[in-house]
Amino acid sequence: MKIVVLDGYTLNPGDLSWDDLKSLGSCEFHERTPPDQVPGRAAEADVLLTNKTELTREHIQNLPNLKYIGVLATGTNIVDLAAARERGIPVANVPAYGTSSVAQTTIALLLELTQNVGLHSQTVHDGRWTANRDWCYWERPLIELDGLTMGIFGLGRIGTAVANIATALGMEVLAWKGSSRLAPRVRFTDMNFLFRQSDVLTLHCPLTTETKHLINAERLSWMKPTSFLLNTSRGQLVDENALADALNSDRLAGAGLDVLSVEPPPVTNPLLTAKNCIITPHLAWATKAARSRLMQMAVENVRAFLTGKPQNVVN
Repeated sequence: MKIVVLDGYTLNPGDLSWDDLKSLGSCEFHERTPPDQVPGRAAEADVLLTNKTELTREHIQNLPNLKYIGVLATGTNIVDLAAARERGIPVANVPAYGTSSVAQTTIALLLELTQNVGLHSQTVHDGRWTANRDWCYWERPLIELDGLTMGIFGLGRIGTAVANIATALGMEVLAWKGSSRLAPRVRFTDMNFLFRQSDVLTLHCPLTTETKHLINAERLSWMKPTSFLLNTSRGQLVDENALADALNSDRLAGAGLDVLSVEPPPVTNPLLTAKNCIITPHLAWATKAARSRLMQMAVENVRAFLTGKPQNVVN
């Protein structure tokens, strides 16, 4: 059984061990695989593991040994699921490994937007406090979250975790769709009300044909000019030109983003220069604890397949 990992670096840059995977078969590891090298590296693979390296219909149709595809993530849009299904190749993902870490990042982005901790720390290191005439100062208005309204678009595992933290901070929480079983204090409403009433709108839904550009010029116009947008889900949920326009014209107070439509972003991405737009490099999933769970679950997926009981199959 030959196992090939096409792009293992982001999961394991050296602080985790591949030993459990090695125990399941002959393993070949690649930190990154350019698209033109996929056919050669995957040619003899029985099991392929990929994180962001795309596996197209052409790839899948021309890999005669391939029996299983494992995605080292939750999202599976990088694999042609229909092509794999036609060949009887199960595709498995790893759900729920990063719930706490992504929720934590969501709140970190919100706290930076409202308290500006990083910004003020930088001004202190730049000498601003040392030279200040007063014993304190603040560069931007500081905003208390207690009593504000958070709107959550997508109340799944991560959305629920965010809701529980927001409730602990004293926020009222609204949501559009989802389950309130684990977040009983959430109030459900329609989309229009959610956008118009939220002081903070945070996205926690998958990317589908229906949710692409969920955040567009029209819906941004529904939001309060004092409100914030958070996205730790998928970059293409947001029309980036529309969001940049809203920020630059003060029709939105700020945005905190961990994802963009193209990653890494081109220098022409309008959000890189937009006003009050905090962007982190798709790191919400990447705590060591979350990556350890991801690796363990990915290995368990392979082991389950090898024993004839595949799990977490998405196709």
